[in-house]
Amino acid sequence: MAFTGVAEKNIVFTDGDLIKYNLQPSQFLSGFLMELLEREDSARSVVYTFPHLTIQEFVAALAQFLTVDPGNIVKLLSEAHSTTDGRFEVFLRFVAGISSPRTAWILEEFLGKFPHQTICRVIDWVKEEVKRRAGNTESEADKRSLLNTLHYLFESQNPALAQQTLGSVETLSFCGLGLTPIDCAVLSHVIRPCDTIKHLDLGSCGIQCEGLQRLGPVLHKCQGLGLGFNKDLGDSGVKLVSAALRDPDCKIQTLELYSVGLTDSGAEDLASALITNHTVTELNLSGNKLGDSGVKLVSDVLRNPDCKIQRLGLGSVGLTESGAEDLVSALSTNTSLTWLNLMGNSLTDRCVPALRRLILTLPSLEQIWLQENKFSADGQNQLKSLQGTRRGLSVVV
Repeated sequence: MAFTGVAEKNIVFTDGDLIKYNLQPSQFLSGFLMELLEREDSARSVVYTFPHLTIQEFVAALAQFLTVDPGNIVKLLSEAHSTTDGRFEVFLRFVAGISSPRTAWILEEFLGKFPHQTICRVIDWVKEEVKRRAGNTESEADKRSLLNTLHYLFESQNPALAQQTLGSVETLSFCGLGLTPIDCAVLSHVIRPCDTIKHLDLGSCGIQCEGLQRLGPVLHKCQGLGLGFNKDLGDSGVKLVSAALRDPDCKIQTLELYSVGLTDSGAEDLASALITNHTVTELNLSGNKLGDSGVKLVSDVLRNPDCKIQRLGLGSVGLTESGAEDLVSALSTNTSLTWLNLMGNSLTDRCVPALRRLILTLPSLEQIWLQENKFSADGQNQLKSLQGTRRGLSVVV
């Protein structure tokens, strides 16, 4: 009855429903169902409902787990998971949770031995479903489906299963999909036992500090970490990223922090972490309110002889000629930078000599973006004239 209610989005049951499922009102049943008086015209009747929808979902999951033929459980799970309106999401999480040996051990005291074959079928289904969904995250629906399967993996409370399942997965992308703190906790749980997540893309996911805090223990494990366009993160959120950069086992190489609400205050902690970090090769801080003081902190990082940053994004950060002087000075001793984005700032013709000097004397530089600044036509021409002065050099103004 509970499962049919989930399938048909029904939370109210009648005496007829009880009779249909061979149920009779009793003291035992009253622990799961509440009686409600329903008035219809002049007549009064009794209807029944579970105390909470989650109890109905759990009873539905338990009933299917214990009564469905093991050979049919995979078909049931697949059909439920393919439903796009989300009615079976919690139900499926409960089914996966019941497959956990710890959960089964607690419930078996009251319900008897759980069918081992069903447990194995559910675990195998979760494993295959995650593998299948992980390779297909093009649409929002695909990302939502993958996230749901990771919730099943989390509910199974089986670290070895997570390692087996995600062991060959290199990229997890949820870009554009809103993530709650609970979703972030699930991601943290399933990533923790894995060592091969090369790129975690959480751009435009609406992540706030609470969510990032849940992800904190695993951020250092990702070679590529995309957090762009999460405007509620702010300085406190970036502070959590800085902690990951300081981790002695940090693997982060690409760090995307564009438009995350970072200010010069938060940049101080980030710069401090980057000075001690020797893994980051690509850093994007565009779209943040760093100003000249924030860029000066980044410049100090670039002066470090151990700095390995090759690609640096500082577009639309409020940079003026004062900050540009610091940046050019820092880069004069840098031998690793190949790509620099300074577009959308407040650079004027007074910066042109320093920028020309930088472009001509930095042998590793391959591309520099300078559009949407405040150069005059003459200043733009002086910069454009450097195009092609060195093989492979691109100056975009």
